[in-house]
Amino acid sequence: MFETFDDIMTIEELAEALKIGACQAYKIVRTGKIPAFKEGGSRKITKHALTAYVLDRSRQNQH
Repeated sequence: MFETFDDIMTIEELAEALKIGACQAYKIVRTGKIPAFKEGGSRKITKHALTAYVLDRSRQNQH
């Protein structure tokens, strides 16, 4: 899952991976649904955090 993305990604790459807009990606990160850290003035997200988020959301939607 998400093999074409680097292990660390930007908000824009997160949006691309989830096929959503950048505003929605910022909202997901800002609310803590996907953990991120600041580096060089921009937020960074690990591929692991993204994968965990997607798997968790897919489990929630199965119920």
